[in-house]
Amino acid sequence: MKIGFIGLGNVGGKLAGSLLRNKFDLTVRDLEENLIKKFNNKGAKVANSPKELAEQVDLIITCLPSPEICAEVMESEKGVIKGLSKNKIWLEMSTTDESEVKRLGKLVSEKKAIPLDGPVSGGGHRAETGNIAIFVGGERNAFQKILPALTVMGRKVLHTGELGTASILKLITNYLASVHLVALGEAWTVAKKSNLDLTKTYKGILASSGNSFVHETESQVILNGSYNINFTMDLVLKDTGLFDNLAKKLNAPLEISPLIVDIFKDGQKKYGQRAWSSMIVKRMEDINKINFRAEDFPEELVDNETEEIGYEI
Repeated sequence: MKIGFIGLGNVGGKLAGSLLRNKFDLTVRDLEENLIKKFNNKGAKVANSPKELAEQVDLIITCLPSPEICAEVMESEKGVIKGLSKNKIWLEMSTTDESEVKRLGKLVSEKKAIPLDGPVSGGGHRAETGNIAIFVGGERNAFQKILPALTVMGRKVLHTGELGTASILKLITNYLASVHLVALGEAWTVAKKSNLDLTKTYKGILASSGNSFVHETESQVILNGSYNINFTMDLVLKDTGLFDNLAKKLNAPLEISPLIVDIFKDGQKKYGQRAWSSMIVKRMEDINKINFRAEDFPEELVDNETEEIGYEI
């Protein structure tokens, strides 16, 4: 199977790297010439446009920062849709909303190609070794056809149902992670003001019912002071906004979600769009005139697990 990958950023570059490392026939496309050159030097082919890429491969993967950018890549004069033909598969791995992936999916289906949505979850650092989850919505037969590629990009792969269901599940998981991160800021505030040893507090939470993936990972770079989680404030605001808008579309009144959106808007205003998302806890540090520093925590997270072929769950 020939695979094309569009979007070689923080997550996309790692996913595409797993495909290349596992000897898949890979063609890439990105606006950053240095990223293209890096992949080309490792053996990937390069397409001059999304249309050209789609014409040359069987599976087209997009992993882009926003629904608007994906729409441009798909629908422009030299976009992916212009290069589609019967039985080609488009896999949208960006975090997007279900209505947009269905809208683009309809255009893909009109070309007799097959649309799938396949967002990932588990942290950018773990994408390096394929130690993440991938949710896939769309035709089961198409899912099974591309499963060999999915299981080198991800460790746990879940077919969620029809097109769009994977994107909804991804918004739910990202929302939960954002809530946990905001709650951590308050938890660390109380710990610090209580004069607890923050290293022991980290270990205690880790061993408790209050533990979460966000604590295991993001608390480490918070305690270090780098906040470097390799994910930025604007992306969290995009994801929490998509979740909140989905709830409104469903006529589902929520209590915490609007607060989370407002908190991240405030964080973005204070620290900037491209500030690391874990800096949201700095709001509590600044308000309380404290810091959450502790020794021997890493500046940046690295996944040390051995790379393994994934499986369907």
